[in-house]
Formats: sequence, C-alpha cells, structure tokens
Amino acid sequence: MGDPVTALARVMPIQKPRRSTQEVGTPRDFLGAVEARFGRIALDVAANAENAVCPEWFGPGSRLEDDALTAQAGAWEHVEGWSWLNPPFGGIGAWAERAVDETAAPLRARVLMLVPASVGSNWFNRFVRPHAYVLELAPRIRFVGHPAGFPKDLLLCVFTPERLTGRKAWRWKK
Repeated sequence: MGDPVTALARVMPIQKPRRSTQEVGTPRDFLGAVEARFGRIALDVAANAENAVCPEWFGPGSRLEDDALTAQAGAWEHVEGWSWLNPPFGGIGAWAERAVDETAAPLRARVLMLVPASVGSNWFNRFVRPHAYVLELAPRIRFVGHPAGFPKDLLLCVFTPERLTGRKAWRWKK
C-alpha cells in the first residue's frame, strides 16, 4: 500500500519559499468572475507586458512608471474601474500598505488584491483586517503557466474608500 505521506507528496506542487517565480499571470477564468462580480478592472498595479490583466499597468514595459510602489500618491485611482493587485508574494506588506493609502480620502482608489490566506501575518493584521473586505476563494487557483493549482488558499481583499470590513467565502467557479 505504501506510505500515505509519500503518496501525497507526489501529487502536491513543490513549494520553493523565496525561490519561486514572482511574476505569474492571473487566470482569465478567475478574472472573468472578478469582473462579473465587481466591474471592470482598469489598472494592473503590479505587472509586466506578459502578465498584465488590462491595457493599463504599472511595471516593466508599460507607458506608466515601472514601480507602482514609488509612483506619486493617487496614481492608482481610476474612476472608470478597479485597480488590480496580484503582488509578488515575497513582499506583500508594502503592497497592502499602499492599497490602504491609495483608497483613503482624498485619493479614493478601489483596489482588488489577490494574496495567500496568511491571516496570522503582520501585514494581514495591520493592513487588511482593519481596512478591507476579504473573500475566501474556492476553488484554488491555477496561475497561468503553472501545471498545478497554487498549493495554498488565496484571498481576494477588497479595498474601498468606504473601508468595508469583514469576511465571506466566495465560490468563484461553479
């Protein structure tokens, strides 16, 4: 019969903390569900030419600045839609803090941030819990170009000027 732990290890994606790629694409089926629920995504604030989810993005190859974290205050605001943020998972705290800043008055951006469900982390308790509405995602997401689903649960954090907070499960794929 074999060892069940060894058998499980063969089917789970290999995790490479601090060594995995930080530039992945968000799958179109998930983005379609997000836009059906929230409306149009008008700006991708952490992208490149290969993984941007819309025509306007911050990052290498864009007509905007290369770095959304150092861009002037208010740069994430798009009144005709949402700002999308799928940040590098190795440095989420700075991105979450900037999302809070960009959604505060008078800037009033609206930001959707896709992150691992690290509810015990400092960045989550400092910047997400008191400032965003959190959707717990099911099923797990398989990022573009990866053969298996992401091995951890993910959250969609909804930052708005109204500072709605709370949590809810969202089965984004039927």
